[in-house]
Amino acid sequence: RAQLLAQRVRPFILRRRKLDVAADLPPKTEGVRRVQLVGQQRALYESVRVAADEQVRHVLERQRFAGAQISILDALLKLRQVCCDPRLVKGAKTPATMERAKMEWLCDALPELVDEGRRVLVFSQFTEMLALVQDELSRLELPHLVLTGETAVRERGDVVKQFQAKTVPIMLLSLKAGGVGLNLTAADTAIHLDPWWNPAVEAQATARAPRIGQDQPVFVYKLVVAGSIEERMLALQERKTALTEGVLGVDAAAAPKFSAEDLQGLLAPLV
Repeated sequence: RAQLLAQRVRPFILRRRKLDVAADLPPKTEGVRRVQLVGQQRALYESVRVAADEQVRHVLERQRFAGAQISILDALLKLRQVCCDPRLVKGAKTPATMERAKMEWLCDALPELVDEGRRVLVFSQFTEMLALVQDELSRLELPHLVLTGETAVRERGDVVKQFQAKTVPIMLLSLKAGGVGLNLTAADTAIHLDPWWNPAVEAQATARAPRIGQDQPVFVYKLVVAGSIEERMLALQERKTALTEGVLGVDAAAAPKFSAEDLQGLLAPLV
């Protein structure tokens, strides 16, 4: 059916890919970096997962799947927040000793990347996560810039100019504010701290670096918690990308984030 649909719509679609118009761009290498939840963070994930599973079941008893999307996404949001940093979960008890797997990985990786002369874009869907990262970078005395929806319009150009001038090695960007309209060819590395439902949005953000004018190979890292909702989100992304690429080559903004059949997998225990 997908092939038939593609044949029907192809005469009406003009698609130009970056490879077609900028074949001389340096290569882009993408990879997934998996971290493990341990100790208190792992226990918190499981307790939030059980509560989310129960919440979703109650909602689905009262509403159809299509009408329960907001409640379901809210439940899944808490699981994603635990994966990023337990301090993002409102009302959760997060003692100072609680593990933070992604932050620990980032605090190990970024100093090494900066020492190697790399210039890094760090993306997250959560502006609160970027604020926590900013605190850690200040503690490590790593110079950095921040661009989110809270950045004043008149300041955005100055932030980009500073990064493009290669005076600051790290830029923290929210996925929404930094995903379009920016030329950041000074960067040769992009790190996605958390996956998003729409793979095209992530691809747009990544594309800030491998653009016309880029003269360095670009490395892209997707940071996910092994066996968690995030890894299952990656699997959904791959399926959506394969489907949409086969027809249009883009992921429609209004496309469903997941199906009722996918929900059970998203709420499965850690493996």
